[in-house]
Amino acid sequence: MTTLIEVRDLAKSYQMGDVEVQALRGVSITIQEGEMVAIMGPSGSGKSTLMNIIGCLDQPSTGDYLLDGVDVGELSDNQLAAIRNQKIGFVFQQYMLLQRTSALRNVELPMLYGGKGDRRAAAESALRAVGMGTRMHHKPNELSGGQQQRVAIARALVNSPRIIMADEPTGALDTRTGEEIMGIFQQLNREQGITVILVTHDPEVARHARRVISVRDGVVASDEMVTEPLEIVLPTPELIAA
Repeated sequence: MTTLIEVRDLAKSYQMGDVEVQALRGVSITIQEGEMVAIMGPSGSGKSTLMNIIGCLDQPSTGDYLLDGVDVGELSDNQLAAIRNQKIGFVFQQYMLLQRTSALRNVELPMLYGGKGDRRAAAESALRAVGMGTRMHHKPNELSGGQQQRVAIARALVNSPRIIMADEPTGALDTRTGEEIMGIFQQLNREQGITVILVTHDPEVARHARRVISVRDGVVASDEMVTEPLEIVLPTPELIAA
């Protein structure tokens, strides 16, 4: 396995009035390419801060972050933006879709920012890959929550990222729909080799990963392999090569 993500002695502090808040206190982790990892912890544990740094949305106060062997701290804003657009796909709890725009156009957006050609064909392929091939012209208000999250996954997938980062991806969904979404992540990881990082406070969601990194009070409390991951088999073979 190739080391894709390496963080060393990562610390992050915020100034809130007269108080300095230590969100991370010397975190060191390594994630191999092709892993499916859950970063778990309660609210205020530092897991979201760690996700933002790994996702190149924020920078640490001290420590090093190497992504695919490159020191992220030495990159320019434009280089960081390119990484977020091309190497990392993001999926959020609230979908973050443009409400007046079709599913197809929502999925095309990352390619528009990246200047990629033949956007329509790639967006259609990504939507078919998550089982949304018959609803690509629907707007978000015409879709269920689970369908909107599938569109969000297609949007994250469309630029062929090495990493998908999912922040509480089932938090707004019912249990059955959440299981289907986890099945999609598992199949993308298993079939396409995409590194999947789940950020969650829910132990049941974390059980779908093969490794769980628990964060508490800004430090890694535990880092363990899951002996029996909760594997979800989708009812129909909805995923095809994107």
